[in-house]
Amino acid sequence: MASIRMIATGKITALAAVGAGAASMWWLSKHNTHHARIGTTNVHLRFPASSNYPDISKHNNVMADCLTPGIYANLRDKTTPNGWTLDGCIQTGVDNPGHPFIKTVGMVAGDEESYEVFAELFDPVIDQRHGGYKKTDKHPTDLDSSKIRGGMFDEKYVLSSRVRTGRCIRGLSLPPGCSRAERREVERVTVDALNGLTGELAGKYYPLGKMTDEEQDQLINDHFLFDKPVSPLLLASGMARDWPDARGIWHNNKKNFLIWINEEDHTRVISMEKGGNMKRVFDRFCTGLKQVEGLIQAKGWEFMWNEHLGYILTCPSNLGTGLRAGVHVKLPKLCQDSRFGNILKGLRLQKRGTGGVDTEATGGVFDISNSDRLGTSEVDLVQCLIDGVTLLIDMEKRLEKGKRIDDLIPRGV
Repeated sequence: MASIRMIATGKITALAAVGAGAASMWWLSKHNTHHARIGTTNVHLRFPASSNYPDISKHNNVMADCLTPGIYANLRDKTTPNGWTLDGCIQTGVDNPGHPFIKTVGMVAGDEESYEVFAELFDPVIDQRHGGYKKTDKHPTDLDSSKIRGGMFDEKYVLSSRVRTGRCIRGLSLPPGCSRAERREVERVTVDALNGLTGELAGKYYPLGKMTDEEQDQLINDHFLFDKPVSPLLLASGMARDWPDARGIWHNNKKNFLIWINEEDHTRVISMEKGGNMKRVFDRFCTGLKQVEGLIQAKGWEFMWNEHLGYILTCPSNLGTGLRAGVHVKLPKLCQDSRFGNILKGLRLQKRGTGGVDTEATGGVFDISNSDRLGTSEVDLVQCLIDGVTLLIDMEKRLEKGKRIDDLIPRGV
């Protein structure tokens, strides 16, 4: 019993008594109710916070900018009701010092309560990532697609149009911190709701672990299939655990409305099609999203949401709308202008390669999308994308004719 008392008081001394190892494991199992669930222990709590502070002196992510030894000391010993810790939140930012193309956030939430329990760090991270967002700010939501102006792009330049968002189910932990049972419950609740869609939105669910070779080949050909994450940002967050358990893809029969289940968030809702009809894509997005939410609520569940942060998702970068409206657009002339990056910044747009966040553009074809998520409504973000891409195409047309574009460039660029 002496060995048990020694562990209980937190003293770090040699365990001389016979069976001390077994005794210590017994004590920890009784006093650490969360470690078996999230794959960690609380042994580190026997050391001062300064001994466990991560070395982020050379890191380039938002978390590293905001975390201080004082904040770490204040939050290290806290857990959410689901057992998620500060170290779980920041591990991806600790393991990944920087990204070659973008400045990453460097932290994730393990559950909805993470944003409250660890607000001392999340609040400044959110403020920096979203270009100024105070704790007292309220997020607007607007899914009335009839308010959109324009949205019919010249298809000589725009190859495809897409709008996506994420939604997570209240009461179940987020992918970095969920148990297998929670992940399977997300799948069950979501598929049950999607089975209620009718008309043009009616479709079928394809679980990753059970689909046939023919189904897999077809989903690959349709560019719908998502595979086990290879990005170190996602792997370090724990999002690939138990792959492909309870992951899958649902799409409607017309293949222009998709739901990914249990990837980075509980669900990713996507409306997409080839060509430049962004207005039609957003119409379908709003209609489908409202119907899915209604079916979820009819089953007694609801999406994570609050008036300050809007819709709650795993990564702080996606809070608010979670919306990314994007097009694959050909800009071979404009991309050679040294001001291209600043032009996009001035239009509140961002660029990446057509293969995703970890890729560079090839052949002058870019994936251009809105850069904002939080503090602006869905309608306003899509309108921003429409207005901005229309201007970029006008610039490209001018440059094709050998004309200058100075008068089209936003002020301050």
